[in-house]
Amino acid sequence: MRRHPRRGEAGREVSLPPGRRVRPERHVPPERDLPSERGADVGRRIGVGLMYGLWRPRVLGAWKVPASGPAIFAVNHAHNVDGPMVMGVAPRPVHFLIKKEAFVGPLGSFLTGIGQLQVDRHSADRTAITRALGVLEQGGVLGIFPEGTRGEGDFASLRAGLAYFAVRSGAPVVPVAVLGSSGRRGRLVKGLPPLRSRIDVVFGDPFEAGDGSGRRTRRALDEATERIQKQLTAHLENARRLTGR
Repeated sequence: MRRHPRRGEAGREVSLPPGRRVRPERHVPPERDLPSERGADVGRRIGVGLMYGLWRPRVLGAWKVPASGPAIFAVNHAHNVDGPMVMGVAPRPVHFLIKKEAFVGPLGSFLTGIGQLQVDRHSADRTAITRALGVLEQGGVLGIFPEGTRGEGDFASLRAGLAYFAVRSGAPVVPVAVLGSSGRRGRLVKGLPPLRSRIDVVFGDPFEAGDGSGRRTRRALDEATERIQKQLTAHLENARRLTGR
């Protein structure tokens, strides 16, 4: 009976039983190394209580978020509260890519516990990239601030990271606009928006970042970045019209 040769760990050829198939190599870590989906759901529940307790979120377009399967939230970033706000009002748990500087002491343990991902913004963080792709392969939602850091929150300057994840995974991009978080400072806590003020979160129509060819070349990523920027900018303009911001 014929057996199929396979290389062993020491370089020897070993035999597989008839009918057994060799699984292709996986490019994502095993599930135990991925951020916790249950933790992200707990984070969402905590966020619901905090965001609705401290402010008055108005959520538009949440029904547009795919009910299942991988998705990437592309969120504008004008204030530190933007990420927690989206986590609290989104219809699905979200795993955000967050700068590693935030993962310090008790806060770092808390962020890890609620399924968030730390990333080194100053280098090609392969661990973060692999784990983020793993989230998408497992059908989860990855949250990204495509501008890379807090700014005007207008999607004027996008990094290529969002395009890479979108093209590599094939996951649809969901534009998310957070408006009203950076307009005024609170009286009690200067670093936060005024308590009980209204903050709008507008979810847009999902779209494909790639051109359908499956190409992952530098040119393909550049084209995807341009396509993403146009879509996000258009969504932000539409969100401002809808909310009167």
